[in-house]
Amino acid sequence: MIIEFSDNLITGNSTIDTQHKELIERIAAFVNACEDGDGKMKAIKMLDYLAEYTEFHFSEEEKLQQEVSYPGYNEHKAKHEEFKKTVEALHEFLEESEGPTAAFVEQVKKQVVDWLFKHIEGFDRSVAEYINYVNNPNRL
Repeated sequence: MIIEFSDNLITGNSTIDTQHKELIERIAAFVNACEDGDGKMKAIKMLDYLAEYTEFHFSEEEKLQQEVSYPGYNEHKAKHEEFKKTVEALHEFLEESEGPTAAFVEQVKKQVVDWLFKHIEGFDRSVAEYINYVNNPNRL
């Protein structure tokens, strides 16, 4: 699976898109470290790095939503919380295991990569469109 930012992930909001690019690069680095068998400590370090940026990105995205009184804010925030719990569970798994296994990498691809891409294409694109509408009310 190729994990990279592509045109179908562009929301049209430069702040969100720039952060998504960084987030996807971090996810790709984490998955690569797991697939390359770099070991438990490197995988944990990469997951910590991913979790840190995820926290920053979600906070920034939620701020943007609050600034424009985005009507789907509560649902969107709940999705972010769900994702953070997934990352915590992956972290616990790594802490308790000998290191990232092939099954672990598959779970990361399903629970992190697939989730994030669907989230960007649906929820985040809707936020960007709403922000654009609020900032350009006379534009059709």
